[in-house]
Amino acid sequence: MDSFKNFLSKYSGAIIGAIVALVILFTRLYDLIVGIILVAIGMFVGNYIQKNKYEVKEKLKDFIDRI
Repeated sequence: MDSFKNFLSKYSGAIIGAIVALVILFTRLYDLIVGIILVAIGMFVGNYIQKNKYEVKEKLKDFIDRI
């Protein structure tokens, strides 16, 4: 019994992480999580482009000229 308690105390974080991962997997919440991540990336890119318009225009021109 002591070895089981030691196992649980040593790997409790991994066990909790596995349970959370299984809940996310079984409830298909990963679709929602991926969607939220994509929205956050889009917000970051939009903010970067808005603040660095001139640099982005120059980089796009250089990229198009290479093609």
